[in-house]
Amino acid sequence: MESLILFYILLFLVAFLYASVGHGGASGYLALMAIFSITPDVMKPTALLLNLFVSLTSFIQFYRGRHFNWKLFLPFAITSVPMAFVGGLVTVDDNIYKKILGILLIIPIVRFLFFANIRVDELRKSNFILSLVIGAAIGFLSGLIGIGGGIILSPVLLLLKWSDMKQTAAISALFIFVNSLAGLAGQFKNGINFSPDMYAYVAVAFVGGLCGAYFGSLRLKQNFLKYLLAVVLIVAAYKLLFTNA
Repeated sequence: MESLILFYILLFLVAFLYASVGHGGASGYLALMAIFSITPDVMKPTALLLNLFVSLTSFIQFYRGRHFNWKLFLPFAITSVPMAFVGGLVTVDDNIYKKILGILLIIPIVRFLFFANIRVDELRKSNFILSLVIGAAIGFLSGLIGIGGGIILSPVLLLLKWSDMKQTAAISALFIFVNSLAGLAGQFKNGINFSPDMYAYVAVAFVGGLCGAYFGSLRLKQNFLKYLLAVVLIVAAYKLLFTNA
C-alpha cells in the first residue's frame, strides 16, 4: 500500500514538472513504471495514454498564451505521425526495449540537470527538409518505446535556435499529443494491455499536468522538483541498463 501511494505521489510530480515545460511526461512515467517493475507490454500504452491527457492540457495553456507556431510545428508532424504509427506496430524484445529506454532517459536527465533554462536571444529560420528528417526519426522512436518525443524535440529546437523556451513548450506539447495518438493506434493493431488502475493513473496525471501547465505559464521556478525528477530518472536508467529487473 505504501509503495502504491509513493507511486501516485511521484506520478503527480512527474506530470506537474513535465507539463510545466510543455512535455507529456512519458519518459518520466516509463521511469516510474520501470522502478516499480511494471512489464514493458503495459508500460508503453500506459505512458502514451497518460501523455494524451497531460500534453493536451499543457498545449491548451501555452496556446492561450500565444506561444504556438504552426509553421514550425507542421513539418515535424508531417513525418512524425506516420512514423509513430509504424513504431507502434513494432514489438521489440523486453531486454532490448529496456536498454533503449534506459539510453533515452539520459536525455531528460541532462536536460533537467544542465539545460533547465536555455536562453535563445536570436532566433534562426528553420529548415524544412531537416525538420522532416528529425520528425520522422523522433516519431518512430515515439511509437516504438512509448514516448511522445517532446523530450527529444525540445532540446533540438532550442539548440538549433528555431524557437524560444515558451514556443518550444507549445510546439512540443502538440507534437507529443499527435505522436502519442499515432503510437497508440499502431499498438492497438497488436493488442494493448492496460493496468487495472489506469483510471487512477489518468486522474492523478491529469491533475498534475493541469497544475504544472498553469504554473509553468506563470514562469514558476521548480528547481527542487527538477532535481527530484532527475534522481528518479537516474535510478530508472540504472535499473534498466545495469540490472535484469
